[in-house]
Amino acid sequence: MSAPVSTPDVSPPGTPDDAAPPPRAGKAPGRARVWATRAPLLPALVFLIAVTQLPFVATVVVSFFDWNSLSPDQRSFSAFANYGEVFSDPSLRDSVVTTVLLTASVVIVSVVLGLLLALLLDRGFIGRGFVRTLLITPFLLVPVSAALMWKHVLYNPEYGLLNGAWAWFTGLFGADSPAQPDWISDMPLAAVATALVWQWTPFMMLILLAGLQSRSAEQMEAARLDGANAWQMFCFLTLPHLRRYLELGVLLGSIYIVQNFDAVFTITAGGLGTANLPYTIYQTFYQAHEYGLASAAGVVVVIGTIVVATFALRVVSSLFSEEANRT
Repeated sequence: MSAPVSTPDVSPPGTPDDAAPPPRAGKAPGRARVWATRAPLLPALVFLIAVTQLPFVATVVVSFFDWNSLSPDQRSFSAFANYGEVFSDPSLRDSVVTTVLLTASVVIVSVVLGLLLALLLDRGFIGRGFVRTLLITPFLLVPVSAALMWKHVLYNPEYGLLNGAWAWFTGLFGADSPAQPDWISDMPLAAVATALVWQWTPFMMLILLAGLQSRSAEQMEAARLDGANAWQMFCFLTLPHLRRYLELGVLLGSIYIVQNFDAVFTITAGGLGTANLPYTIYQTFYQAHEYGLASAAGVVVVIGTIVVATFALRVVSSLFSEEANRT
């Protein structure tokens, strides 16, 4: 009995064996799917625009008017006259200089102190978690509460803790009744800057501590085996690694400190040459009732902040891409 002979399956030319997948539809289903995923976010987007962008647009519109709230009937369109006054007004120019000095001093000192504290916390010692929690506490306080504490608990010339420490220190050298310094009157800008440094140093410390803990342990160990001392490792390995984190801390700190109002208002009330741009805008708006001029100054501050924030976002994106490539 012969085996059955299998006949090959001959298909007509051009006919596939399996059914071909259905042809792709147009782009409409893909777009519908994209809009279906974005639809739940639309209420939040509308709310965000209504809360942030519409008031800013109203501020821009008001900035083109000569508008004093004490004389509402005399409101008139002034084009760019308010912006010209912003850049020519001596008080506003002085507030720009004060803002730059205050921001630069606070950022530089807080970055240096934050780096030192981050290097300390990067080492293992007993109670490191408790110490880290204590060091973070100033950043968690409400800014007005922190400013009130510095003004009344530390700076007060009659019962402040700094005057008590000053009297004790000068008493060590035989001074009977040392003069009690008035810290706010004698050094007003330094008093505001010190309070801000105390509050923003933990922020810098956290950023730099995250950078220190992301260092390559193998690279540090190899440098140690090659005979590098602690200073050489810090200069040639740690600082180059922390460059992006230092830039991030400086830029983010600058954005927030430029807009600071609480410390200046609470400690010095803008007097003694400590009025920065936010406080000057507050004076123009609420005390001089010049709505148009205050709006123009606010728009200028927002534009400057956006420029700084753009650099900050670029640093953040490059930092994240660098970490992704490393992993």
